[in-house]
Amino acid sequence: MGRYLLRRLGFALLLVLVVSSASLLLTRLAPGDVTTEQALVLDPEARARLRAELGLDRPLAVQYLTWLGGVARLDFGRSLLYSRPVSTLVGERALNTAVLAGVALLLATVIGLPLGAYSGSQSRGLGRAVVRVCSVIALSVPPLIGSLALVFLAARTGWLPVGGMTSASGMDQAWPQWLADLARHLPVPALALALPLAATLERLQSEAMVKAVHEPFVAASRARGLGPIQAVIRHAWPVSLRSVLGLYGVMIGALFSGSFVVEVVTSWPGLGRLMYDALKARDLYLVAGCAASGAFFLAAATLLTDVLLAFADPRVRSEEAQ
Repeated sequence: MGRYLLRRLGFALLLVLVVSSASLLLTRLAPGDVTTEQALVLDPEARARLRAELGLDRPLAVQYLTWLGGVARLDFGRSLLYSRPVSTLVGERALNTAVLAGVALLLATVIGLPLGAYSGSQSRGLGRAVVRVCSVIALSVPPLIGSLALVFLAARTGWLPVGGMTSASGMDQAWPQWLADLARHLPVPALALALPLAATLERLQSEAMVKAVHEPFVAASRARGLGPIQAVIRHAWPVSLRSVLGLYGVMIGALFSGSFVVEVVTSWPGLGRLMYDALKARDLYLVAGCAASGAFFLAAATLLTDVLLAFADPRVRSEEAQ
């Protein structure tokens, strides 16, 4: 188990390094830089001085090696756009994305797993057909269209705020009022993230449930007089959950790294929005930091899921030992 954890930890560190390095190099090779937007107000000499102050006039290899040396000291550089340390900016926005991703994952779990258990335990019926159709629709709608539809619905009805994490005056409120304001801003972006994920969980849970209900021990429990619903809840569902829970690490990482579109559309101040602003301004150090954080969350969530599965299922531990 210890060797397995060390291998996965090494892979996680390598993944973070490769993703952040590729993001920095691709941003640096793209046309323009952070001074491009100021070209209309700065004369060529002033712009050249600014590029020299920011270190953008150095060769690509020198920039990359300097940045790599800082990363070895856990220093991802300074944002050229915000004039603040990248690690500070990413940490603040990562917390906001964590709140959004946590609520979205909770909603997806509460919606997707019970519906999947229901549809998988039913061989036919109107309810099963309705669940399947809704899952197909949720999976087919692109995140951009889904986010815009929810924003449009909230704007037309006036039931919920359509942008931001809190109101403009939210920071001046006491904690209870601030939390209530946050709760009113969460449903639109959280649902935009949760609905496709809930549909994915429903399909996975349904397929696992179809296999589980035909296991011999389920039939044996029915032969002992246990009702069909009780047999599903006590025996089939716990077994079917194992294959689904193994994918939670990937889904958690995808929530962090895949919230880009939702955060941009709903103006949620998270990592996705920060990445968008960094790409628009060609802030290469901030782009690399955002990419590294997304890769880190993906690797950490996958590692945590593997560890939990290893402790929960002896068969997983035996496979890892081999």
